[in-house]
Amino acid sequence: MNKGKDILIKFKKRWQLLLWLKIFIYAFGIAIFFGFVFSSLIVSALIFLVSILIGSLNLKPWRLSLAKISLFADSKIKDLEYSSGLLLQESSGLSGLAKLQQHKIAIRLEQGQENLKPEVTILRPAIISIIMILIGLVIFQFGILDLNKSKGIQRSDQETISFLPVDSISGKVVAPTLIDQKATIKYPSYTAIPSRTTSVMEIKALRGSSVFWELQFDSKVSSVSMESMGTSYPMMLEENKYKRGNSLNMSGFYNFKFTDTLGNEYSSKLYSIEVFEDLSPEIEINGIAKFLTFETSDNKRFSFNSSIKDDFGIADAYIIATVSKGTGESVKFREEKLLFKEAIVKGKKRIELSKTLNLDQFKMEAGDELYFYVEALDQKQPIPGKARSETYFAVIKDTTSNQFQVEGTMGADLMPDYFRSQRQLIIDTEKLISERKKMPKIQFNSTSNELGFDQKALRLKYGQFMGDEADSGLDINKQDIDHELDEPEDKDPLAEYTHDHDGENDHNLVDKKEVDKPEETSKNPLSQFTHDHDNAEEASLFTDSLKSKLRQALDLMWDAELQLRMYEPEKSLPFQYKILKLLQDIKNSARIYVHRIGFDPPPIKDEVRLTGKIDEVGNFEKSEEIEESENDVFIRKAIERLEVINDLRSEIAESDKLIFEKAGNELAVIAVENPGMYLNTLQLLKLLTQKAKMSSKDLIQAQNGLIKAIGKAKPKPTKVEKYSSELDSLLLKELETNEQ
Repeated sequence: MNKGKDILIKFKKRWQLLLWLKIFIYAFGIAIFFGFVFSSLIVSALIFLVSILIGSLNLKPWRLSLAKISLFADSKIKDLEYSSGLLLQESSGLSGLAKLQQHKIAIRLEQGQENLKPEVTILRPAIISIIMILIGLVIFQFGILDLNKSKGIQRSDQETISFLPVDSISGKVVAPTLIDQKATIKYPSYTAIPSRTTSVMEIKALRGSSVFWELQFDSKVSSVSMESMGTSYPMMLEENKYKRGNSLNMSGFYNFKFTDTLGNEYSSKLYSIEVFEDLSPEIEINGIAKFLTFETSDNKRFSFNSSIKDDFGIADAYIIATVSKGTGESVKFREEKLLFKEAIVKGKKRIELSKTLNLDQFKMEAGDELYFYVEALDQKQPIPGKARSETYFAVIKDTTSNQFQVEGTMGADLMPDYFRSQRQLIIDTEKLISERKKMPKIQFNSTSNELGFDQKALRLKYGQFMGDEADSGLDINKQDIDHELDEPEDKDPLAEYTHDHDGENDHNLVDKKEVDKPEETSKNPLSQFTHDHDNAEEASLFTDSLKSKLRQALDLMWDAELQLRMYEPEKSLPFQYKILKLLQDIKNSARIYVHRIGFDPPPIKDEVRLTGKIDEVGNFEKSEEIEESENDVFIRKAIERLEVINDLRSEIAESDKLIFEKAGNELAVIAVENPGMYLNTLQLLKLLTQKAKMSSKDLIQAQNGLIKAIGKAKPKPTKVEKYSSELDSLLLKELETNEQ
């Protein structure tokens, strides 16, 4: 009896819990959505509470009664005979038959309680909440609603500029009071961002924006100026307001200063100006491989899509395609500018474009190559920001190949005739490292991965000449990479008429037996054109002296490629330099040198030969002292003077003020990169140049800020002089004797 009622009570609590959970899920999704839209945590919290309240009043979980639960159980379990209501009544007030029925219903309810499931679903609220969160995230990420107008604009929080007297005597008079202050930020017209007025003096805006300051006092003042980076700029009086405008081109600091009618000077604290850049467009190409190869009989059409986005709008986008015809010195290039299928709508922040290319329209033949990339311009003025995508390649395979041949009297050409330059890889890697801070992380990683691919292509090509099998399906044509190894020098024109006994490179010449006995090679006419994979030693085109160096270069190429694939080009450079040195050694060793004629050595005087007289021989001696310019000179002097002033409790002299002023200029250069880090220290240095005495706490705080700015000192190698006495020498000698 009581057991059946307990089952109904537990089921009721379970139902109520699911109702509350449903309310919470809906409220959470709605709160996160509006939190992303308004970019405010406070708004999100308020909407969450309101949603909880509305959901509770709508579903009313607390009004779920046992009577409703009893009716629900009767409808779901037929064996209860619509008598589960007896379980809610006390046994003492029932008849004997009713008690028997109550006991029977309790047993049947216990047996069929698995069929009782609350009519509350959690899946649907969860899906709706997830969708709302994703929509809010997209709105926040791409600024679709743009409720905050733009990134980096200050909130309209009220702030009042406080002026302090420069001289302590000025504090005895009533100073003019600032009654109105505002800064108006006007973004460049191409951004389509409306101007904004704020009372907050901390400025953060796009480079090229204009800022106009206005100050109004309750009484007349003599002059008002704005000081920035050590320079004072007067503010003009117009309509009882002091105004000044400036175009933002670099980050920095500034403060205001005014003089009252009695000649007393007042200065405000420092405010920062942070300028951010208009980023170049971001280009992404999809639906196409980086390397495309076609047979002459194939359909040479291919399509791709390009996604372009920019922070302030796109102005134009197009394709630059270059057709390469011929090989060697007879190669010719033709460049064309292609338009996309869709029209470019200026000002859009994100566009999707597509293009279909047909190699036959470029009049390409077998062996020709097409290089193309996408280039985009934004609306930045006066010089638009430009960005380009990766370069993609389309090649028509050549069915014929030309082989370099020489006469039998000259050595064989052992070098590959067209290699991707390792030197170019080094140049591209160094360029990537230098542009790391200016480049988005995604673009940096993509470029590093491309260089890793180029390193792999170079390794695979060299591996073919070592007899290695390709370790991937990548098919690299000889025209895909640049010259790395030089061809042999021209044949000696007098070689047929002379008998050379002085050759210094005979080991590279073709064996005479192979020239004099052509019948030996005639047994297998294809032997000189095949690559024997059964014997690794015979598979290589290089001599034993060059195999070890080339094998070292291949091993180093693995390491160089690994670091590039891991987006650490700095660690890849040392391996690339070693590779380049080995390839240069191989190139020089494999050259075929021809005896040079026409060299006349200088005559030797027999009377002075082997006499040892060197009177007429002068020695060359050069000495140079390299002085390293010491940085932060006045900052270090300021640290020293602050220590002395604080210890002696002395006043600040005029010479000290000059040191603090120059130290502030040096610190401002450091603080430009981190405007908010050294603002307080700059403010203290500003006060040190104006006051004769400051508290010990301010002196220590200024000193700590300067010490933090200079960082750790660079180590300077110096000669260490150790003190050594006769007693120390005797002791060391005794220890050496005992050890023996």
